[in-house]
Amino acid sequence: MEQLLHYVWKHKMTPLGELFTSDDRLVEIVDPGLHNRNAGPDFFNAKVKIDGQTWVGNVEIHNRSRDWYTHGHDKDAAYDNVILHVASTIDADVLNSKGEYIPQLQLSVPQQVTDNYRSLMATDSYPPCYKIVPKLTKLMIHSWMSSLQTERLEDKTEAIRLRAEKLGGSWEDALFVTLARNYGFGINGDAFEQWALNLHLNNVAHHRDDLFQIEAMFMGQAGLLDINAIPPRYQQAALADPYFTKMANEYRYLAHKFSLTPMDYKMWRFLRLRPQNFPFIRISQLANLYYERRFQLSRLVECETASEMSSLLATHVTPYWGTHYIFGSESAHNTKRMSPFSINLLLINTAVPLLFAYGRHTSNEALCDRAFDILEQLKPEDNHIIRMWRECGLDVANAGDTQALIQLKKQYCDRRDCLRCRIGYEYLK
Repeated sequence: MEQLLHYVWKHKMTPLGELFTSDDRLVEIVDPGLHNRNAGPDFFNAKVKIDGQTWVGNVEIHNRSRDWYTHGHDKDAAYDNVILHVASTIDADVLNSKGEYIPQLQLSVPQQVTDNYRSLMATDSYPPCYKIVPKLTKLMIHSWMSSLQTERLEDKTEAIRLRAEKLGGSWEDALFVTLARNYGFGINGDAFEQWALNLHLNNVAHHRDDLFQIEAMFMGQAGLLDINAIPPRYQQAALADPYFTKMANEYRYLAHKFSLTPMDYKMWRFLRLRPQNFPFIRISQLANLYYERRFQLSRLVECETASEMSSLLATHVTPYWGTHYIFGSESAHNTKRMSPFSINLLLINTAVPLLFAYGRHTSNEALCDRAFDILEQLKPEDNHIIRMWRECGLDVANAGDTQALIQLKKQYCDRRDCLRCRIGYEYLK
């Protein structure tokens, strides 16, 4: 398998003794180079000695030499800087687009590596490397977790950067859209993001001193003032509800004023949701948060601690929703404050990534460092991914650890990308 050859080359898992090219010249691998996962040669800027002469350039790897021609490298100038061709089977000479011969090295995958890799791929248990986890050193685990934590923040940074770009470069709007998405707590994440993008905060800003108008615009743009968005058994009661009627009328006025089009209410999911997570409740909380002007980019970057960030996100529903979970159905009074558990998740998935992303955007490393510090102040998450790793013997101390393990599961385990994983490396060697 070509991937395993890449792995063997990258980690210099070559046989003991001297290596020779196919024409019997002595080879010494000084630096295997940088692994390239995009178009072009497999390894950039490698350094090898051939018969004592040092060569710096690229390395290409195939199962068989003939694959060089199958892939058209002999006609591609991008491969003219290849200084060494590595293959498990040498069955042809290889030439670049200039007609020059390229030295070749025959390299095989050690049997132990092959056997361990097959074992990983064949294991039904999840994760397949569970046997080795308790044997890993604390130093190795700490190093890998730190890298994974950074990877996850970098991934989130890219998503936030793209949102800001889509929103005309407005990081304030990107903050709101990111917050809204995470108010969906997974199940309604896509719907909340679509809603926030459809909201047009510049229109809302004209009425930001009037909480009722803010809520009307928020609910209306979500499609939740459409009577069909309410379960049939509550529709008659909703139509007779003065608050629903007043809000629907207010939204019609605002929709006409700003030429607004609501999103399709069918995007919202209610099945298996706790009433506390109904879109009506979450949107009311967001309306209050927006009205109070607390969770803003300028205030976020001033926060030094997790506690300060938490205070920015603390919110509750507007008065009507204190006694309702849905239009037309009254319930016992509950202010429905954002729970500490929910705030913790919003800090992990919104506030900290925004702080890190904005630090990257402004080249302010202090903000990036603070993001890491705050992440490690937050309580660890408790979900099936974290419980799985705990069962394997990996413990967690804070949200930084849990974010690292989520990254490990989603970007490596789910993709069976064990060859890029440091735990996979320990398993294979």
